[in-house]
Amino acid sequence: MRFTRSFAEALPELCEATQPDNSSLPRLVFFNSTLASELELDASLPLNDPQALAELFVGNRIHAEWQPVAQAYAGHQFGHFSPRLGDGRALLLSEVELTSGSVFDLTLKGSGRTRFSRGGDGKAALGPMLREVLISEALHALGIPCTRALAVVLSGDTIFRQKPLPGAVLTRVAASHIRIGSFEYVAAHHDTPLLKRLADFTIARHRDVLQLEVGDYLGLVRATARLQANLVAQWLHAGFVHGVMNTDNVVLSGESIDFGPCAMLDRYDSAAVFSSIDHQGRYAYGNQPRIAQWNVACLANALLPLIDSDSERAVTLAQSAIGEFSRYFEQAWLQGARDKLGLMPINSAQNEAIDTALARDFLQLLARHAADYTRSWRALCDAADYDESALLAELPDTTALRAWLTRWRSRCAQDDAVGVALEQATMRANKMRRVNPWIIARNHQLELALNAASESADFSRFETLLTALRAPYVCDARFSHLTESAPAEFSEEFQTFCGT
Repeated sequence: MRFTRSFAEALPELCEATQPDNSSLPRLVFFNSTLASELELDASLPLNDPQALAELFVGNRIHAEWQPVAQAYAGHQFGHFSPRLGDGRALLLSEVELTSGSVFDLTLKGSGRTRFSRGGDGKAALGPMLREVLISEALHALGIPCTRALAVVLSGDTIFRQKPLPGAVLTRVAASHIRIGSFEYVAAHHDTPLLKRLADFTIARHRDVLQLEVGDYLGLVRATARLQANLVAQWLHAGFVHGVMNTDNVVLSGESIDFGPCAMLDRYDSAAVFSSIDHQGRYAYGNQPRIAQWNVACLANALLPLIDSDSERAVTLAQSAIGEFSRYFEQAWLQGARDKLGLMPINSAQNEAIDTALARDFLQLLARHAADYTRSWRALCDAADYDESALLAELPDTTALRAWLTRWRSRCAQDDAVGVALEQATMRANKMRRVNPWIIARNHQLELALNAASESADFSRFETLLTALRAPYVCDARFSHLTESAPAEFSEEFQTFCGT
């Protein structure tokens, strides 16, 4: 492992050297030792000295090989273009290059003002930073690409939002922080040579996931469409609502990033919105595929000068690449639905239609009963093993449910070599349990854990929830209370906030 600064060296126009603020009394409250080991940081950081780690990851002490910068980018926020956003409370400390050749960003969040702060204080409260830990670790355990939290440090300082709150700094690890908004920022300045350098750097940095050669700018649009389609399909199957899918929150690596206004579905509702600032439902649960494609179109628009020197031909080519999002999404969503239903991918047109209808109709049953999304899918795993009691408790309309179960069992029989033998049913149920989680980051449990940490310095709920979320498919009686739906009064009033 070595520390590098390839982004700042290749694209200095998009970086502003900045030092984090000094914190008065830093205290390490979370450290991801597993992630530190994966990043091969063992020999470079004082892992056995919590106070030294606190000083390092709050920004009081800068490693000799780190040169922090704030990154410039633009973005469409709720559909409106902001030409100059940038890291208002974040700093890219360094990049970590592993012995395998993989490179990751190491970034502070909440470390103070930068030239991009736009009147903000550049700080973060403890609650939102711990929320990022819980959500990112939950998504990671579910197999969903995401940035991850390495550390959270209490700064010892008080920050002010609706009320005084304990300040904290998060250290985030990402494949990179190159966003659609990064390309929009350069395009807005009509700097085609810089745009080309940014695109070439991005393709080289993420060659493993983009699967492109440097110079394939139309391919960059197509690859981003594929990655975003796959990601959003995974969000939907997990019941995840990102909440703020602005183009400055979409990274070209295909990872989920920025976990402020996000939430998880309790009852199934395609129109579910949790963000306090999403008044029109732009980023509702069911709108996420449409918005993801819209975001890809913003990237394509920024890249037009590189796609073709003939502007009309560039638009035609870009539109074709954007249009491929639908195909990518439908394929990813159907594969995820089949996994959740315990079905094999028999890819005839007839079976694709049957499987899609089965999944859609099951969701309609959930919607009709306002059923708990996660528990209903988990109950279907039991039904695969011929125990329908939990599913009937979630979906009491037995006539409609039994009609659907008859169709589903008929489709399952196509996958079985000999009818629906008991051992095959058990194998299917166990396979389904490996993709339908038993536990998720339920909103009310998150709030209980974060409030206890912020208001009483009690981290026990946080630690318990974190442990449970790291094994989401394991049925563990110790955590049964964490699988219960939120009280009705909580769900009616619950909102999420960005934390700035």
